[in-house]
Amino acid sequence: MKVGEKAPDFKLDASNGEQVSLEDYRGEKNIVLYFYPKDNTPG
Repeated sequence: MKVGEKAPDFKLDASNGEQVSLEDYRGEKNIVLYFYPKDNTPG
């Protein structure tokens, strides 16, 4: 993805077990997506 490009819709399991979709928030709020390396790895 490039800066300013729209993210594709995806679904994830929330901590409460429900599924959350990016589409649930599209057009309603500003969303910041942050991706990080696998936990407990350098970098």
